[in-house]
Amino acid sequence: MFTGIVSDIGEVTAREDGRFTIRARYPAQELEVGGSMACDGCCLTMTSVRSDASGSLFTVDVSNETRGKTTIGEWQPGRKINLERSLRLGQELGGHLVTGHIDGLARIVDIVPDGESRRISFDVAEHLAPYIAPKGSVSLDGVSLTVNEVSDKRFGVNVIPHTLTVTTWGAKTPGQSVNLEVDLFARYIARLLEFRP
Repeated sequence: MFTGIVSDIGEVTAREDGRFTIRARYPAQELEVGGSMACDGCCLTMTSVRSDASGSLFTVDVSNETRGKTTIGEWQPGRKINLERSLRLGQELGGHLVTGHIDGLARIVDIVPDGESRRISFDVAEHLAPYIAPKGSVSLDGVSLTVNEVSDKRFGVNVIPHTLTVTTWGAKTPGQSVNLEVDLFARYIARLLEFRP
């Protein structure tokens, strides 16, 4: 379980089929094999961890299913990704509850400056649109964001300067796809309504 509050920007340093090596600033002694890491919002299991001059290097194995339904299939060495370590009991829940189970992709349609912030609009697949509501939460590339407006299959968010600086969002451009996880509660409410008598 995660919160959508990114705590590091990692870098993919190697790719061999479905195995990726990622450099992070987290001290290696604070990471453990078998532990979870949200990588651009995807919950992945660390399969090895070692020290590095800048902090640590860890590897993750990613299935064909996950690579096909997320942006991970595009990852190449040099790519920067948002990282968040798993939530520990008793920690502050600063964003919203995020599972790291990606529902699909959202495509950036437009980025418009709004003061020092940026208003970013997205298109999503029709089957995901009902789960996105104004003032609700979404996780986009692992970042907890509040939905500003929704119109059919399009929705918008506002990204503040701090988030632009401490995540990969400062480098995003129109046309890119990002990993989308809809709000956990919206997903369960929709499922319950399917069985309403």
